[in-house]
Amino acid sequence: MLGALTRWLFNRFGWRISGPVPTVPKAIWVVAPHSTNWDFLVGLGIRPTIHIWIEYLAKSSLFTWYSGWLFRALGGKPVYRDKSHNLVDAMAAVFQQHDTLHVCIAPEGTRSNVSSLKTGFYYMALKAGVPLILVGFDWPRKRVLLSKPLYVTGNYAADMLLFYQFFSQVQGVKKDWLKRWEETGIIEQPTGRI
Repeated sequence: MLGALTRWLFNRFGWRISGPVPTVPKAIWVVAPHSTNWDFLVGLGIRPTIHIWIEYLAKSSLFTWYSGWLFRALGGKPVYRDKSHNLVDAMAAVFQQHDTLHVCIAPEGTRSNVSSLKTGFYYMALKAGVPLILVGFDWPRKRVLLSKPLYVTGNYAADMLLFYQFFSQVQGVKKDWLKRWEETGIIEQPTGRI
């Protein structure tokens, strides 16, 4: 019921999918730019449109006593951003325990402008041996751009070049992390924070 409604709204507001719909059983879906609360509704419309149940990671503060049930029912998993939780190891273990699992992450971590990305998504994919599916929210054209599955190799700069090239084609909001690469061609090296 909810899937039919969100698919209808997705189509009714003129959104379309561009790119290959992946057929892999497991993947980390990396969404950017994350610039508005409306991204969430567009994301909900993608799942029934491509017939893949994609769960998502979101900040733990959204999972309050009055709203947590809704976010969990919609596929949400809370992220606790403190040093006692190793999210990379935990997600890699979760992927190992499932035959089929798709999880969405917004590496910018916020709707605000950011000058660098959180890199946990990269290390989760590397440790779990699952591909990344890059997802661009192209608001001016009302397109959700999908990449082919990208298997990371551990060569961060080479892998992230494909990442930056993909998101550079997305029209609309460009945050500082992407603008800097478009101006200089320099890929920021990971700082150890995820």
